[in-house]
Amino acid sequence: MLNIIETREGLRLEVLVQPRSSRNQIVGEFEGALKIKITAPPVEGEANQALVAFLSQRLKLSKSQVHLAKGESSRHKTVEIKGLNREQLLARLGLA
Repeated sequence: MLNIIETREGLRLEVLVQPRSSRNQIVGEFEGALKIKITAPPVEGEANQALVAFLSQRLKLSKSQVHLAKGESSRHKTVEIKGLNREQLLARLGLA
């Protein structure tokens, strides 16, 4: 089960990123985190930017509504998402 925390601003989602993948894709749940493969390398924030772009596109939100809250230099990250509730998030990720 995914660790999704509801806050006043929106949702916090734990993410495990695997950079330098062959394509951007959601793999599934891994130890409470959403595992996502990203094509970008983990250099100079490229993977972080690609993660935010991928999630905003997948969730049909603007990039300003998806924010990296924690884990800039780690594979384990916390992403803040504004404008969705838990059910909408799971549905848009294809996990509902």
